[in-house]
Amino acid sequence: MMCEPYRIEGRGLPERVTVYEVGPRDGLQNEAAVVPVEVKAEFVARLAAAGHRVIETTSFVHPRWVPQLADASELLDRVERVPGVRYPVLVPNERGLDRALEHGVEEIAIFASATETFANRNLNRTLESQFAMFEPVVARALGNGLRVRAYVSMCFGDPWEGPTPLAQVVSVGRGLLDLGCYELSLGDTIGVGTPGHVAALIGAFGGPERLAVHFHDTYGQALSNTLTALREGVTVVDASTGGIGGCPYAESATGNLATEDLVWMLHGLGVETGLDLPSLVETSTWLAERLGRPSPSRVVQALGTAPDVKE
Repeated sequence: MMCEPYRIEGRGLPERVTVYEVGPRDGLQNEAAVVPVEVKAEFVARLAAAGHRVIETTSFVHPRWVPQLADASELLDRVERVPGVRYPVLVPNERGLDRALEHGVEEIAIFASATETFANRNLNRTLESQFAMFEPVVARALGNGLRVRAYVSMCFGDPWEGPTPLAQVVSVGRGLLDLGCYELSLGDTIGVGTPGHVAALIGAFGGPERLAVHFHDTYGQALSNTLTALREGVTVVDASTGGIGGCPYAESATGNLATEDLVWMLHGLGVETGLDLPSLVETSTWLAERLGRPSPSRVVQALGTAPDVKE
């Protein structure tokens, strides 16, 4: 059983890609059952040990909306922060920022919508008025020395509105960057994007600077979309160990791009990630046992039961 792919350097690709791990937050928030906080803390520790340098740990969303992350404060108290590893958290508003500051968080993320309907359903705001909610959060965070990342959902399509106009995504994205966010993650929340669409959207932004990508695999396009984004110059890719997660506010959103599937492809292309694939597979197998279901990741399915997976 092969535990690492045969490496042949791909043309037109970056030498190194940063995998922005979202499993503990975006992955676990969509689980039907609440995962014990001690399991979450071990999950985060295992991810750091596997080589991750960015682990989105939790969210300070109101527990009424995302009960799976109601233990955010306790989790942050339990996590032993490894030097050189970033542990950002998602915050929806100023109250969330207050809690993040109380726990010594050094980096936050905010969550916007590229469509009117999703902004209303997810944020109870219009496409334009959502910025009034973000402005004080970003300003205060920057004033306290925090880094701020921005997510934009429904960048490729919306289940209620259909395909999202490129100009609309760019308008929202540039507005967030203008607030002072250091990076913009373009989210294919329901997984309808295709490689041509990805290239067109990055081109509409004028290039890949300050852009990251976040793909869901609803239509099996996540890896091909990622490869296209890399060829367009993007070097930061969001992924979830084991492929767990989705979006609790969009029923058609299935799991995230699996970190292991991404790493298998990147390592096969000679792109460095700093991640240890066998350790990731072992972690996903361990987590799947605690979630009571198999990992959606194809690489985990292929390697998870291999007796020599650690070799």
